[in-house]
Amino acid sequence: MPGRSAGGPGAAIGVLCLDTSFTKIEGHIRNQATFDFPVWYQVVPGATAERVVGQADPSLLTPFIRAAQELQARGAAAITSACGFLALFQQQLADAVTIPLYSSSLIQLPMVHRMVGSGRKVGLLVASERSLTRRHLEAVGAESVPVCIAGMAEQPEFREVILEGRRASLDAGRLEREVLNVAERLARNSPGVGALVIECTDLVPFAHAIQERLEVPVFDIVTLTEMVYRSLTRRPYGRASEA
Repeated sequence: MPGRSAGGPGAAIGVLCLDTSFTKIEGHIRNQATFDFPVWYQVVPGATAERVVGQADPSLLTPFIRAAQELQARGAAAITSACGFLALFQQQLADAVTIPLYSSSLIQLPMVHRMVGSGRKVGLLVASERSLTRRHLEAVGAESVPVCIAGMAEQPEFREVILEGRRASLDAGRLEREVLNVAERLARNSPGVGALVIECTDLVPFAHAIQERLEVPVFDIVTLTEMVYRSLTRRPYGRASEA
């Protein structure tokens, strides 16, 4: 029937992917080893970081819709993406399929804000602070969430490899140091942050290290994908051994 979930044992999550070639280390949504369930990847040709993050190119909506429909036709139980800036297309993408689709980790912002209580802000770690607009937040119902934002665009490893695509080899150690420096700066500039949401999927491999430094709950596209997957593969309680 239309809209019926393809969930249950063996369910797979489809991922809309940018057209990038750099190394995706474990912890990245585009590394299958990150998950203990099937994940299917669909690259959208021409969807570079510059066009998605820097330009918010509306001409990419059609190929992203086509990719989402292809993932559904293949049998994906739900669809997500490998770039948080696709939040801008959340409604159009969700309307194009009949299975759950969440374009960005930013969709968690309203929930996280309610969890930490009034008077506390949610930290937001993004690829490019300048490129994140009110429109991105409005698209996921987060325009009224009090956030403090820090971006990675000025960090050399991140900029050269991920934003500009100058090379495919990623120095994970160097990137981790950059990520931690930016996260610590966010915490210093905004004391009392109650939780952190990582917009950029490329930063998720360092979520554990970030949490150790900031000592707050950390949410990202992987935490969201795991939650959605579990919602689609429920089992009767008391029968955990049955498969």
